[in-house]
Amino acid sequence: MGFSITITSKGQMTIPKDLRDQLKVKPGDKCYAWVRNGEMVVIPRNKPLGELAGVLGKPLANGPLSQNDIDNAVMDAAVERYENAIRQSGGE
Repeated sequence: MGFSITITSKGQMTIPKDLRDQLKVKPGDKCYAWVRNGEMVVIPRNKPLGELAGVLGKPLANGPLSQNDIDNAVMDAAVERYENAIRQSGGE
């Protein structure tokens, strides 16, 4: 099922409630977006870190990172794995 979304003069969009419910996003959640074949792909960045354990491999030896840096690195790696899976399946 598709949803109609309007872009404001400030370039903002409101995600309809049914879609927010399906994606399990709430105010303050972040999303990762990119363009694929002229379409915008958006992935919520609201997954608990435990669901993504092991996606990055070994920890860095450079010292501690902030929680935000860790969360961003995990989500970036998850998105990269998703994009690679799509490419390998011929979906892109």
